[in-house]
Amino acid sequence: MSSNMHKTTRRAFLEKSVTLGGAVLAGAAYSRLGPQAGFGATPSQSRLVISRDSNLRSTPTSLDSSRLLNCLDRAMQALHDCDSSLEAWRKVARPGEVVGLKVNCLAGRGNSTRPELVDAICERLQQAGIKEIVIWDRLNSDLESARFKIVERGSGIRCFGNDTLGFEDELATFGSVGSLVSRTLTQVCDAVINLPVLKDHGIAGVTIALKSMFGAIHNPNKYHMNVGNPYVADVFMLPPIRHKVRLHICDATTAQYEGGPSFMPHWTWPYNGLIVGHDPVALDHTGWQIIEKKRAEVGMKSLRDMKREPVYISTAADPQHGLGTNDPQNIKVVEV
Repeated sequence: MSSNMHKTTRRAFLEKSVTLGGAVLAGAAYSRLGPQAGFGATPSQSRLVISRDSNLRSTPTSLDSSRLLNCLDRAMQALHDCDSSLEAWRKVARPGEVVGLKVNCLAGRGNSTRPELVDAICERLQQAGIKEIVIWDRLNSDLESARFKIVERGSGIRCFGNDTLGFEDELATFGSVGSLVSRTLTQVCDAVINLPVLKDHGIAGVTIALKSMFGAIHNPNKYHMNVGNPYVADVFMLPPIRHKVRLHICDATTAQYEGGPSFMPHWTWPYNGLIVGHDPVALDHTGWQIIEKKRAEVGMKSLRDMKREPVYISTAADPQHGLGTNDPQNIKVVEV
């Protein structure tokens, strides 16, 4: 993309953003409705829902969209204790807001957030009255490799990487990190639904909800030392991230227990489910244990024995971060 095209595209997006009922704020804008308003708030006991379907696959490599939508509906109703999925979605976002879907496409077609899941979420959000949805991740090329179609302009559902709008000019800082944050997050999205994948990470142990937000900053390569601790937790504490991410829907249709974040098919298995919650720490702790169980089943050493224990999960739960709980006694897992 030429520099002139980049400028034109960016201007078009910003002009579009300011017309959306005042929902998008300039600069490092934060959502009008943060956790204090009931969106994404973490209660004293974190509720997590695992929704699975052993018949989710129509073929070994494709998903049954209707069964996947049913998995999503069951999870949302159980998480929010609602009689209908639309009632649950209305507790996540309100009409007039721009909802960002932060996908994880680093592994390409093999094991990234499934477009079928994104389609199901978009369908339910639109039915709940959300008119503007932005699917986004690090790069346009990452999105395309994971079967998403780039749509940079217009209204309704758009899809683009951080290379479309770039990053803020001023560093956001917390603890050990200082990063430029994606303008897609700061200037376009009022609320974000995080859509990570359940998988191993060769440096940081696992990459699920917390680490997925490395895709919102310009310098994630700086934060992998010491198995990602405390950097993963510190990045999630950057104000635009912690104020706007309201829900986590982990794509666990295909899970990976070794060799991540790249796709290694011989180390994947069909978990055939979704893991849904508001607490990223509880979700990561639970997902980590699922991966450890699978590693034990196939005779692999634990991540601790491999010097890859994701200690950043407990850091994210400490008093300085308070992003959620990693205490199993305070995590209520509901299977539907």
